[in-house]
Amino acid sequence: MIENDMIIQNQIDQRINEKLDVHHMTLENESYMHNVPAGSESHFKLVLVSDAFEGKRLVQRHQLVYGVLQDEMTKIHALAMHLYSIKEWSERNALAPSSPKCHGGEQGE
Repeated sequence: MIENDMIIQNQIDQRINEKLDVHHMTLENESYMHNVPAGSESHFKLVLVSDAFEGKRLVQRHQLVYGVLQDEMTKIHALAMHLYSIKEWSERNALAPSSPKCHGGEQGE
């Protein structure tokens, strides 16, 4: 995928970095794993490590990210979020879970 084609992914990345104190972040476009047209930006996986999550329950962390990405959420179908405090990330040895295969079918099946 060409850099210029990653409009939504770039918007998500920029918004999170503007609004949250990011210790570590990976944002993957996983649309290719789903039954969508080539080049789609509809399914993302976000691994985000921030002190902003310290002391917050999972639902509060999700609400925080949804609030930050309010505009972007209207443009995508799914956002898998793995949100950790710095301490939790360290305890996980800096590993996030892998995404499962789409049950809706992959392209070419």
